[in-house]
Amino acid sequence: MDRSSLQPLLDGHWYDAVAALLDAAIRAGADAHDLVRARSLAVAAKRVLDLDAEDYGEIASGFAGSHWADELAAACFPKEPRQPNRGALGSLHPLYALMLEVLDLRSHRAEPLQVVVTAHLIGEYLPQLAWESTLGHAGDPLCLGGLVGERWGTDDPACPHGSALRASCRRALNAAQGDQAGFTAYLDRFHSRQGAALAICAMNHATIGAGERPDIGVTCPEPCAWAVRGTLEERRDLDARVRLALIYQNSPIVALRHHAPVGHFFGVPSISEISTAWLRTWEKLAAPWPDGANPLLRGGVLGAPEPDEALPGMSALVSAVAGRTIGPGRLIRSIGADISATVG
Repeated sequence: MDRSSLQPLLDGHWYDAVAALLDAAIRAGADAHDLVRARSLAVAAKRVLDLDAEDYGEIASGFAGSHWADELAAACFPKEPRQPNRGALGSLHPLYALMLEVLDLRSHRAEPLQVVVTAHLIGEYLPQLAWESTLGHAGDPLCLGGLVGERWGTDDPACPHGSALRASCRRALNAAQGDQAGFTAYLDRFHSRQGAALAICAMNHATIGAGERPDIGVTCPEPCAWAVRGTLEERRDLDARVRLALIYQNSPIVALRHHAPVGHFFGVPSISEISTAWLRTWEKLAAPWPDGANPLLRGGVLGAPEPDEALPGMSALVSAVAGRTIGPGRLIRSIGADISATVG
C-alpha cells in the first residue's frame, strides 16, 4: 500500500476509512512498521475529529515529539483535578481553534448532523471564553476561588443565581480539591453551568443601564465587588462579549441541535435547514444594539476564517467573544499530513 491509494481518503479527511484500509493491509502481511504507525495516526485523527476531548492528553502523549502533540494537549480537559497541564481550563483558545477546524472538515465531508453538533458545542463554553481575558484562565476550578467570592455559591437572596446555578458555583469552588471521580463528574455535568453563572455576574446593573443592550436573560442588580473590578470600559467590553455569547447560545442554529435527536428515521437536518438556521442566527448576532456596542459591528477583531468557511462568520463570532483573533486550526490536517508522509 502506498500514499497514492490513500490520498483521496486523506484529502476528504476520511480517517476511519484510512484506518480500516491500513488495518486490512497489515493483516494481509504488508510491511508492518510504517503501516502500524500510520494506522495509529489515522485512529488518532478520527478521535480528534470526533472531539473526544477528555482523551486528547492521552493521544498527545502517545505521539510525543510530533509537531502537533503539544497543541492537542492544550485543547484537552485535564483528567486529574490538580494536573499541571490545565489545558482547556487554562485557556479555551486551542480548543476553539480545533472546533472551528472540525466544523469546516465536517462540512467538507458533507455531514450535516455533525455540523449541527459541532455548532452546538461551540456555544457550550462561550461565556467562559469571554471571561478568560478577565479571569486569566477559562474558569479553572483550581484557580477560581481566588477570584470570586462574597455571594458566589451562597444562598444569599440578593444573588440572582437560581438554585441549580448556586449548586454549580459551590461545586466549582471545590471540584479541584477532591478526587478524580468528583472532578470528572463536575466537568461532565456542571462546568458549562459555571459559564452561565459567570455570564449573570458580568451583566450587572453597575455596568450597563436598562435598555442599553439586548435583553438576553437574568442580570445582576446588586453585583459583588469582585464582579466589578477593573475599569468601566473593561467591564462594558466583557458585558458585550458575554451578551453576544448568550445570543448565540439561544440562536436558531443551536436550537436546531435540540430538534435533531435522530431517531425513528427522522431528525437529520438538511443542508437547506442548516443554512436557513445560520442565516437567522447571523441576523440576531449582527443586529445593531442601542448603544452601538455589538462586538461584531465594532471592527477590529474579525477572525481568521478558511476561504470556504462552513458557517460564514463563525470565526468572527468566536473571535469577537474572545476579544482576540481565533481562526480554524490545522491540527487534524497536520495529523493527516503525517499519515501521508509515513506511508509515502
